[in-house]
Amino acid sequence: FGNLLILRYYNCMRYNVAILGGGPAGLSAGIFTTRAGLKTICFEKLAIGGQASLSHEIANYPGFENVSGFDLVEKMFNQAQVCGVEFNYSGVVGLSELKSGFIIKTKSEEFTAEKVIIATGAIPRKLNVPGEAKFMGKGVSYCASCDGNFYKNKNVAVVGGGDSALEYVEYLCKICKKVYLINRSENFKAGEYKLNKAKKHKNLVVITSSNVVEVKGKDSVEQIVVSGKENCLLDVDGLFIAIGHEPDLSFLNVDLKTDKNGYIIVNEDMQTNVKNIFACGDIVSKKFKQVITACADGAIAGNSCIGG
Repeated sequence: FGNLLILRYYNCMRYNVAILGGGPAGLSAGIFTTRAGLKTICFEKLAIGGQASLSHEIANYPGFENVSGFDLVEKMFNQAQVCGVEFNYSGVVGLSELKSGFIIKTKSEEFTAEKVIIATGAIPRKLNVPGEAKFMGKGVSYCASCDGNFYKNKNVAVVGGGDSALEYVEYLCKICKKVYLINRSENFKAGEYKLNKAKKHKNLVVITSSNVVEVKGKDSVEQIVVSGKENCLLDVDGLFIAIGHEPDLSFLNVDLKTDKNGYIIVNEDMQTNVKNIFACGDIVSKKFKQVITACADGAIAGNSCIGG
């Protein structure tokens, strides 16, 4: 079995560095590795830019007083291409470790790399309530900028109390008839700037200390059941869920050390417990997660690949 893996290693397309994930962290890492002359490939199964590209407005990235997430990551992507990063849009389904490097497997091809940078971010967390899975894509959404235009002049609800939820509200209030913001706590995790800005919208109804416990409808979302401080049945056409994210490392065939929530533990050089595997961005165990910190992580990870 070991000899077979070695044979596969030498028959694959070979790179110095493979980056899993094309968000700000992965793009930043690729800019650093390619500028240092390392042959680099970046894998992204969804859209370049990751979650950042879905942000309606970014107002805290230095150099940009106000910019959409899509425009910001497009500039990063273009720079990475100019620097020489190669991109593959097949989802990675496996990563195996060898003495001489790593095999990265997609659904149709295999690649090898001497070093790997994991920058896969995290996936949206679900409510896990009756009706949520049934109406996914039929009224239930995890991205306002992706699906919001389907609900022009209609009633929608947003669940969450963080920055993402308030960004959803800001976007939806401009196009929807009425927007309900439902937060399980009395207090919001979002910054005061975003909260105050959202509350200026006259078509926003804020419901606190309450939870969505069921999604109802026939062919699509028609109502949501709210329980808690307020018990009510709301007539809505769309439900946008923004309650955070969680990591997904199930496709990796390496024994990476993670925290209790499943995020990868790294040192100050973004090195994991597995030699020559680095991690950066939202997949890393840390308290503060923003586009700017993802870029910093990526720069450090890329530089660590150069120096190692």
